[in-house]
Amino acid sequence: MKLLYMPVLILLYLLPVTTGPLEKVAELFRQANVAELTKLFAANVEITMQNDENLYSKTQAGIILDKFFSQNKPVSVKVLHKINSSQNYVFGVLILNTQKGPYRIAVTLKQTGGTSELTELRIETEKVK
Repeated sequence: MKLLYMPVLILLYLLPVTTGPLEKVAELFRQANVAELTKLFAANVEITMQNDENLYSKTQAGIILDKFFSQNKPVSVKVLHKINSSQNYVFGVLILNTQKGPYRIAVTLKQTGGTSELTELRIETEKVK
């Protein structure tokens, strides 16, 4: 009797899982795919890195990320925290493991015209406990 349900369970397991915008951003960070990340940026992106906070254009933000990835080759990424209580905003925290150590990345995405735009990015060294 239990074997009758096995094909259904296998089929459900193999169905693609829909991923949200935060999961997409996490995967792009894991791949260090600056070109695709830049496409997700809003016209102006607030970036905080190494206690330096500034508002950058889409192009400038891409250059900053490219420099970060050239110095920190990603190994893996994990979605640590996700808040999507509002239809217009998604906030998440990622842990990006690089060859030089882990980083905590806070991401804010805003829903604009049916697409999600990355409006805020905070990259800081993860404090290992």
